[in-house]
Amino acid sequence: MSCAVRPPSRFTARQLGLAAAVVTVVVWTAFILVARASAARSLAPLDIAFLRICGAGLVLVPWGAWQVARARQEAAAAGGPGIARPGSILGLSPLGLRLTMTTGLLGGLMYALLAYSGFFYAPAAHASVLLPGSLPLWTSLLAVVVLGERITRFRALGLLLIVAGDLLVGGRSLLQAFAGGQVWKGDLFFMAAAFCWASYSVLARRHALDAVRATIAITVFAFVAYLPAYTVLAATGLVASRLAIAPVGEIVFQMLFQGVGSVVISGIAFTQMIRYFGPVRSTMITALVPG
Repeated sequence: MSCAVRPPSRFTARQLGLAAAVVTVVVWTAFILVARASAARSLAPLDIAFLRICGAGLVLVPWGAWQVARARQEAAAAGGPGIARPGSILGLSPLGLRLTMTTGLLGGLMYALLAYSGFFYAPAAHASVLLPGSLPLWTSLLAVVVLGERITRFRALGLLLIVAGDLLVGGRSLLQAFAGGQVWKGDLFFMAAAFCWASYSVLARRHALDAVRATIAITVFAFVAYLPAYTVLAATGLVASRLAIAPVGEIVFQMLFQGVGSVVISGIAFTQMIRYFGPVRSTMITALVPG
């Protein structure tokens, strides 16, 4: 029994896909610039991830609880012992438990932790190439394995150019590692983050996930899994948290931009883009993020 929010009928699927693409590129561009600027300020990567999840959770966790409650009411009204109980994770995620955990781990938790860690080692110019730029590479390879898609000659040529660009950007930092350079660590974090987001993209396509429900699910998983762990580790001193010394304005900004902007708005827009363009074409569009 679906309780997904459907777009107004006056918009065509193509119009929604194009609008989602524009929103995604704009927010991703701002994300790279803001995340790099944040690395030079008072917060640590784990702190930023905490604020990102808190900001998104304040919007999406209640939304998810409402969706699940509504779906369960509809299921109860339909009757019958064979009808599965909708939702998972304390009635907060509108998706099943397995799908919530898989998409939440890849698209929610791991992507954020890896991406934010990368900005503390590598410049934003590297992120603008290796994050959105390598997404088509990972997505194309995963789409072959998971979705059974074929790589055409033109797509293969494009993937070779992506590999060349990644080597051009990251190769120098790897050579500088022998001299004690740290940039290569950030480059590897960016590549790993791109792989996680590509995995989420392919899963979203395979399961035809609704944009809103998928974004709620990955946020609920991150909210339930990360926030308690971070709180305990920070309280016991096992993680060096800087939240206590950070300005209130910076904390509020990170919650609004990273949580509401990068997760709620951009997450829904990107998943909507996948529904129209597919995962490979969508990640090629995100490569338009300027360097």
